[in-house]
Amino acid sequence: MEKKFSWSVVLGLALLGFSRSVGWSLNKGLSFPLLSSYTESAFIKGTILAVEGFIGLFIPVLLGYYSDTLRSRHGRRRPFIMVGGILSGIAVLMIYTAYSMGVPLWGFAMTLGFFYLSMHIYTAQYRALMPDTVESGHRGTASGVITLLEWAGNLFLFGLAGYLIAKAVSMTGENEGIKALAQTPYLKIPFLITALFLIGAALFVYFVVREPKAPEIEENESLADYLKSIVENRDFLKFYAAQTLWWMSFEFIAIFLYGILAFILYGSATEENIKAVTSLGLYLMALFNVTVLLGALPGGILYDKLGRRLSIVLGGVIFALPQLWGWFISTKTEITIALGIAGIGWGILMASSYPVIGDLLTKFEREAFTGRYYGFFEATRSLPVLLAGVLGGAIVQLAGENYRVLFPLGAVLVLLAMPMIWFMKNLEAEKG
Repeated sequence: MEKKFSWSVVLGLALLGFSRSVGWSLNKGLSFPLLSSYTESAFIKGTILAVEGFIGLFIPVLLGYYSDTLRSRHGRRRPFIMVGGILSGIAVLMIYTAYSMGVPLWGFAMTLGFFYLSMHIYTAQYRALMPDTVESGHRGTASGVITLLEWAGNLFLFGLAGYLIAKAVSMTGENEGIKALAQTPYLKIPFLITALFLIGAALFVYFVVREPKAPEIEENESLADYLKSIVENRDFLKFYAAQTLWWMSFEFIAIFLYGILAFILYGSATEENIKAVTSLGLYLMALFNVTVLLGALPGGILYDKLGRRLSIVLGGVIFALPQLWGWFISTKTEITIALGIAGIGWGILMASSYPVIGDLLTKFEREAFTGRYYGFFEATRSLPVLLAGVLGGAIVQLAGENYRVLFPLGAVLVLLAMPMIWFMKNLEAEKG
């Protein structure tokens, strides 16, 4: 198969991205309030959710590396995608079953851990399949479409969960959204739908999307040499470090949004207040994803047409500024406006940063190694989950349970990342 721009391939990858986003959104939207049924400790909840970051720090790097050298009639990436997608769907059903059966905290945490492991089995392979199948020069457009569908998956899940909570509140008369949802049959719906998407999309890609012939690897790097080469190449190192910073900023908000809302609107993040803002939090997550969609396609076009550096820095600044304002906001309207603006910046940033690794590998004639380098790409997205969960929870507790402090801290991290991008030497495409 010749590597060229194919809408069928791009849409197949976008469908896979949509399903994975539905899965991650289920985790972001419901895990924190469900954990609040077990404990009010921000540190304990943050640490449990940070397990995803710990797993993502190693599994994509290792499996991405080994997928580069896999030679099978099923391709290098698709076997991982099929196995990971099926296991992820099963894990989602296990999470619902564990909570509904009232298992203790350690049991519920273990089902979350199995879900994180299953999702990361095919994280690097999903990312690597785009530059494997789309040539440089068209990757920004492909990234814009894939990012659009990824964040549409977030929007779908958050909107669905918010709608179901509203129905549950109306049915039960219970003011606390997640508590009302747990008292109705509606709680199982997002879990069943998520499992269906995860399994269905993985099977679709496995049977429909065709990978190009695997390039010959004359001198394969050892795992140690591969990790060493990242440190020695300043452009890769700068990009990975910058991505770690801006994803840590995002995860501060994503992990602790319910605590932030409860603190700003009610003055404290007690279990009662967190459950009271669950419905609002889901709708705000949905709004954030709507504005991410608005930024995603322009971000991909900016990447291809107007330059890599400028598009990434523009997205980063737009994402950071509302967070600086976040220290001062005090009303629901101000929170809504801030997250809406931040979403536009995040959409531009995501669409314009995804193709960078693929283009650097093309530049340095290392396209045979997309699996391992996108594995490290995902590790630098997972490390922030680990750091944000543990450090964010600790910082909040040291600040007297003041969740608001995470806003300006996140803005500083994003702004620190921008000079790293600006001074990458090989980021821009060569003029033909």
